Amino acid sequence: MTFREEFSLLLRACYPLLYIPTLEEERVEGAIAQCAATLGQRTVYTWDFVDGYQDNPNNTGFGKRNPLQALEFIEKLPPNIGGIFILRDFQRFLEDIAIARKLRNLARRLKAEPKNIVIVAPEIKIPADLAEVLTIVKFPLPTANEIRTEIERLLQGVGQTPEAQLLNELVRAAQGLSLERIRRVLTLSLANHGQIQAEDVELILAEKRQSIRQTQILDFYPATEQISDIGGLDRLKEWLLRRGGAFSEKAREYGLPHPRGLLLVGIQGTGKSLTAKAIAHHWHLPLLRLDVGRLFAGLVGESESRTRQMIQLAEALAPCILWIDEIDKAFAGADGGGDGGTTSRVFGTFITWLAEKQSPVFVVATANKIHTLPPEMLRKGRFDEIFFVGLPSQAEREAIFNVHLSRLRPHNLKNYDVKRLAYETPDFSGAEIEQTLIEAMHLGFSQNRDFTTDDILEAASQIIPLARTAKEQIEFLQHWATSGKARLASRQQNFLNP
Repeated sequence: MTFREEFSLLLRACYPLLYIPTLEEERVEGAIAQCAATLGQRTVYTWDFVDGYQDNPNNTGFGKRNPLQALEFIEKLPPNIGGIFILRDFQRFLEDIAIARKLRNLARRLKAEPKNIVIVAPEIKIPADLAEVLTIVKFPLPTANEIRTEIERLLQGVGQTPEAQLLNELVRAAQGLSLERIRRVLTLSLANHGQIQAEDVELILAEKRQSIRQTQILDFYPATEQISDIGGLDRLKEWLLRRGGAFSEKAREYGLPHPRGLLLVGIQGTGKSLTAKAIAHHWHLPLLRLDVGRLFAGLVGESESRTRQMIQLAEALAPCILWIDEIDKAFAGADGGGDGGTTSRVFGTFITWLAEKQSPVFVVATANKIHTLPPEMLRKGRFDEIFFVGLPSQAEREAIFNVHLSRLRPHNLKNYDVKRLAYETPDFSGAEIEQTLIEAMHLGFSQNRDFTTDDILEAASQIIPLARTAKEQIEFLQHWATSGKARLASRQQNFLNP
């Protein structure tokens, strides 16, 4: 159901008090005006604190700097006169006892009158005493069709007819932005060189990064890593490569549903985060990184509001990859009540979305301590698959050394005994191998020469791998994975000796 369909239904059902959280005032007011026009005999009145009512010459300025007077104006209108009353930023006054009481009185009266009060606010802030009478209506970010219409309108204004490929790229790049931001960045391009060019896609992406950064919840993460940069994990790679075209229109015609996501469980430093980046690059999808800690705020209800905002933004940017690193740290206390139930409510909203989402948002979550995750997270239907990423085998360590040395010394790769290095570093993770090479480079650089195989072995001898310092934790994860709880990411698993 679209916003206009839902909003029109609520108007016909005589819902007296509606609350629309959005930053797009102009766009939502346009949509409300269209709904009012279809119903007939519904005049739209708009009020804000600075200018009062503005739409009717007889009422201009009424209720200026007086929110209670703005509500009294609605109360004084004859019962048979229909109207939709848009109150901008009215959430700031809801804590006032007189405002709250007046709204509750109006909620009773307007059930029998063709009138509706609509509060338009940038965020959800509803006191407990008004929660029962206010109905929240979601106003989504513009769809691809709305964005396409707006871009075509702007280009027609300057007499430019874009190629279909350029138009598609502009629309895809702009998904997740408000129409106002899209107009602003395209107007900047038009002012700069008089027309829209292929290079302007990067301007839109820069605006998108800025928009996402301002939410302070998601980060637009550049994904340059490739599948070939991952050493080992052959089963996981095969699984990902098979789903490379799963977001295409051809897959929809075939009847395939959108892939849901992937949970990567395993030992720290084994390439779980690298895999998330490589998926985005290989599938040519934007990568959004969620720091779950940012969802939690001090004010009551704000954490849940941020969770809904995160979901709305991710779905507006779809198809995309949503990367949630170390999800176990965020929801470890979801079963407890130490924070007043905030973690439990945020967790409930999140896993419900995971199970029911229809949008092409592919969630890649990583976890190190699987025993701290609530069992609901591991239930089938949340993710397409759960993979265990263990310590690399000797063959995989050789591949990891090759990946790093090919990047660091592409012309001198033959000077390094990679097989010996892999043999001499048992139970090293990929991150520890990388740190070994960095330490070897320091050794060579301090002596004004290139680093050698012996330098790498010397550096390795000074590193105590996590497999020794956290042996019990790793053995628990290995036992959990081999008991059939997850698929093994590698055919050749390197298990610690008990």
